[in-house]
Amino acid sequence: MICGGLKTTWPRAAAAEVRRARWRWGVRATALAWLLWGAMAAGGAWASEGLNPKSEDFAPFVLTVPGEAMLLDPPGAVSPDEEEAPELPAGNPYELRETERGGASWYGARFHRRRTASGERFDMRALTAAHRTLPFGTRVCVRSLLTGRAVEVRINDRGPFHPGRVIDLSMAAAEKLGSKGLGIKQVSLATMDDAADLCQDGPPPEPEEGAEADGD
Repeated sequence: MICGGLKTTWPRAAAAEVRRARWRWGVRATALAWLLWGAMAAGGAWASEGLNPKSEDFAPFVLTVPGEAMLLDPPGAVSPDEEEAPELPAGNPYELRETERGGASWYGARFHRRRTASGERFDMRALTAAHRTLPFGTRVCVRSLLTGRAVEVRINDRGPFHPGRVIDLSMAAAEKLGSKGLGIKQVSLATMDDAADLCQDGPPPEPEEGAEADGD
């Protein structure tokens, strides 16, 4: 088209744009039709296999990052079935068996939250103790040789490594025994079975022959 000596091309450009728009819509319509057909085919397959797409047979895909939680057997993991049970002296069920006597010390805030020899963190508010040889997890009744006060503790650490001492109590255990702030307290140790009510305050143990209990 000639207008004022100039050639105008806008009708052709508009027609080309219309053709491109029709092509784009045609591609989208074709893709949508394929998606609908695929969904219908999948639904038929689920029905033929007896599967319910809303059930747990079709769990959502989750992208995970490799880590220790994905390992079947993480390094250092110990199965509960493989853990060794504490070896205690043979005896009748529900009884206390005195094993030794000696001094009892205690430790608290300076070691709070530090790793113990068993691997767990020391909690000065828990009723635990350190012993040189008893298996970790052993329950021990610690009794004052003078007052008869007693406390039940669980062995989770090693020590004390001082002559004359047989056990190192947590701060909470020392408070219950009445030995906090009193230095070394003379005690008797007795390993326990499942009868927790046996470790109660009572009369002091009888002194061993040729020995006397030290004062608090």
